[in-house]
Amino acid sequence: MKFSIALFAMLAIYSVSAQKSPYLLVGTYTSGKSEGIYVYSFNTANAGNHLISIVKTSNPSYLAVSPNKKFVYAVNEDADTTGDEIGGHVSSFSFDAANGKLTKINKQFSGGKNPCYVAVDKTGRWALAGNYSSGNLAVLGINKNGSLKPLSQLIQHSGTGPNTDRQEGPHVHSTVLSKDNNYLFVPDLGIDKVMIYHFNKLNGKLSAANPPFAPVTEGAGPRHFEFHPNNQYAYLMQELTGMVAVFTYKNGRLNPIQEISAIPTNFTGAIGSADIHVSADGKFLYCSNRGESNTITIFSVHPATGKLSVAGYQSTLGKTPRNFNFDPTGNFLLVANQNSDDVVIFKINKKTGLLTDTGKRINVPNPVCVKWIVRD
Repeated sequence: MKFSIALFAMLAIYSVSAQKSPYLLVGTYTSGKSEGIYVYSFNTANAGNHLISIVKTSNPSYLAVSPNKKFVYAVNEDADTTGDEIGGHVSSFSFDAANGKLTKINKQFSGGKNPCYVAVDKTGRWALAGNYSSGNLAVLGINKNGSLKPLSQLIQHSGTGPNTDRQEGPHVHSTVLSKDNNYLFVPDLGIDKVMIYHFNKLNGKLSAANPPFAPVTEGAGPRHFEFHPNNQYAYLMQELTGMVAVFTYKNGRLNPIQEISAIPTNFTGAIGSADIHVSADGKFLYCSNRGESNTITIFSVHPATGKLSVAGYQSTLGKTPRNFNFDPTGNFLLVANQNSDDVVIFKINKKTGLLTDTGKRINVPNPVCVKWIVRD
């Protein structure tokens, strides 16, 4: 009996140790010391990590991983005005899971200035990028070898908002596909709308949905957008007011049911909310607040209604938290603090949703985006 228990324990330990650590990809701004995209190995048991490789590319502030995990796409958040292509680019890279290295394949014009978001559809045949400064979005085809084709469609938004400093024109801030791959949701900070498009996965064409947009509170500044795992609810982070808009969702339609502040109680400083994610179990929603707050707000999600209630606030222990993400186990939350040059790793209490500092840090210049590649 003792031998059997010992053998079982040894096999369990071997099984855990034999599992391949996932790769962590960090996109950055290269205006400082950063060189591009950083790849790390991450230990899901203790949050240990070490640098594997770096690939040089300009301002890869947002990343997307192909469904087959063989390719990575990055925006080059630039606004070049020296050539025929006035604006930024989207770059493609092949990814070698054996050694964790990215190799650049090609890049294509993004269709506008300062692209800040890219998504890949579930077929792996189309990339959809949002250009912040130009207020437009682009569709680019993807070849079988992962390379990008020139843009096949460019949609220009129009309009303004009441915040004359930030909403003088349209500013596309994200391009989020529905889980069924049939719709694209495009929060536009400049016009206070979440634009909604039908997406044809066969030819990559976008067309206006019915209704073509979901309006939000004037001056709110829509930024990032997330679906609940049950696909019945959706959540919108609004940068300028720090409010989270809650919607019921069905077949491309958003119905607003709640708006709640992600800003900590009694905070009176500058607001600049950024990212939003729901835990895999659907119980908690997290938001990052930049400006002068430098916090993560934790919400409990009501299981029957999808509505939110504040569960707590956590300092990011750094400056200017932008994108953040859960590790593949859901046990850790990694926060990219852009202006303190580190990714802070928190342990998640899955019962309460609250965060505690692990003491682990990833020192990387100007981190902005956190993505994962789980090895098979």
